[in-house]
Order: sequence, then C-alpha cells, then structure tokens
Amino acid sequence: MNHFLDIHKTDKTDLRQIIDSARAIKDSRNGRPKAALDDELPLKDRMVALIFEKPSTRTRVSFDVGVRQMGGQTMVLSGSDMQLGHGETIADTARVLSRYVDMIMIRTFDESVLEEMAEFASVPVINGLTDRSHPCQIMADVMTFEEHRGPIARKKVVWCGDGNNVCASFLHAAGQFGFDLTFTGPVQLDPEMEFVGFARNAGSSVVIERDPAKAVADADLVVADTWVSMHDSQSARERRHNMLRPYQVNQRLMEQAKPDTLFMHCLPAHRGEEVTSEVMDGPNSVIWDEAENRLHAQKAIMRWCLGT
Repeated sequence: MNHFLDIHKTDKTDLRQIIDSARAIKDSRNGRPKAALDDELPLKDRMVALIFEKPSTRTRVSFDVGVRQMGGQTMVLSGSDMQLGHGETIADTARVLSRYVDMIMIRTFDESVLEEMAEFASVPVINGLTDRSHPCQIMADVMTFEEHRGPIARKKVVWCGDGNNVCASFLHAAGQFGFDLTFTGPVQLDPEMEFVGFARNAGSSVVIERDPAKAVADADLVVADTWVSMHDSQSARERRHNMLRPYQVNQRLMEQAKPDTLFMHCLPAHRGEEVTSEVMDGPNSVIWDEAENRLHAQKAIMRWCLGT
C-alpha cells in the first residue's frame, strides 16, 4: 500500500513509473467512448471515497471517471456531509472509512488534515489538493510537457504570478524530475523557501526574477494560475490584482520567450486577468491536453497506490 501525499515524498523511480503508466493508459484508450471500461480492471470490486472540503470540477470529475473506467465505484463526500474534524477526530474518521472503502482521495484546506488521514488510514490516501500543494496536477503537467517536447529534465519552466500551492508542487517536481524553475512575481507572493530549498538541494536551478520579460527568455514552458481564491474578500482581490497585474501572461510576454514555448494553466482561468484569451487559445497553449491528462495521471497514481 502506498500513499500519494506529495511529489517530494514519493521516490523518483516511482514518479517516473507513474508517468510512464499514465502514457500507456492514455494510449490504450485510443478514442474509446468515455464510459468504456479499460481492458484491465485494476479497481474491479473496489470502492473509492472522494472527499471534498474544497469544491472542484476537474479533480472531482477526473477521479470519478477514472475509478469507473477502471471498474471501481466511488462515494463522493463533502466536508459538511462528514463534519470532518468537527465532533470526530480526523484519525477516527480515517479508521472508520478504512473499514468501508479501499482508497481515499481528499481535497482539503490544511495540510495537517491530509497527513492525519494518511497516518491513521489503513488504505491508500491521495492528496487531491491542500493549501500547500497540488501534486496530482503537476504529475499531469509533467506528462503533458513530455508528450509535446520529450523529457522535461534540464528544461526551463517559468512560473508567473503567485507562489501558491501549485507552484510549490512544481518546485517539488523540479527537484524530482531534474528541471529548472524561474519564479516571476511580486516579493509578497514568493514561494516558500522550504520548497525552493528542496529543488535547489536536489540540483535544480531555482531563480527569482522580478522582471517577467527577462524571466521567460529561453523558457520551455510558461505556467500561470488564478490570482484570487474564491474565499478572498473583495478588498483582498483588489490588492492581489494590483500586485499581480504586471505578471499577466499575454501575447507580448510570450513573444519574449522562444517561438515553441508551451503555455499551461491548471484551470479554472480568469480570462483577461492572469492570462489573456489570445494566449489560452493560441498555438502554444496545451491547457486542454493538460486538463485531460489529469484523468490518465490520476488513474496511474491510483494503480500505483494499490500496487496493481
């Protein structure tokens, strides 16, 4: 049994195995109807609990579809359904759920909830997102890059905007997959030095560059994410917009990069804010492949967790 909690907590060899497995899973679908079962049914007779303290589109649909395509069933639960951590400890919830289901995916706020769930569950636990990291997304991103450009090792990835949880997982991936990362954004939103230090200690170059035009020079991949959270107040939204406006990914910025530089965004995107429609819908954008690959990468992660 394996938990998938974070990229930097998973062995490099296992990460590469997951990416290779995801590519094979995608190839084997080969245009089949979306509801068609896979040739192999590694989740046959398995029940997977999908817990959402945070709302979701891609995470919910991709995990649900992935489980069903592999022959399993899902139980989708919200934090309010379970009163997670209210009236019953996370540890006790983990123990109880482990008696009912074969695997748990949780999308939550506080990283400690994920960690406690994994500590006390006797079934695999997968990190569907926390406030500090989003590893499933970045596994799909690595897969997408390599589909289009080959091995990501020694490539230059540029993160534009807020050094948030998705940026953190990119830094973890930089260390594990051997690519370099340049962060460009306001100093108030720099990524945590713990994550920067992990990538640097693993031998990857991590550069902080305030000038976005300089940052994207020679980039192989430019990545953006939303500037605001659904939980931000109006005043907080305005402050963040004022700070981040110089870091919008637009056509003028992409022209400072190489002609074949890819663009990614984990979605949902606020068109005209962190990125323009011209870039999102342009020839360098691979955001729809990226979104699809959440399905295949997560199927590979679930198989790895169960050792199937």
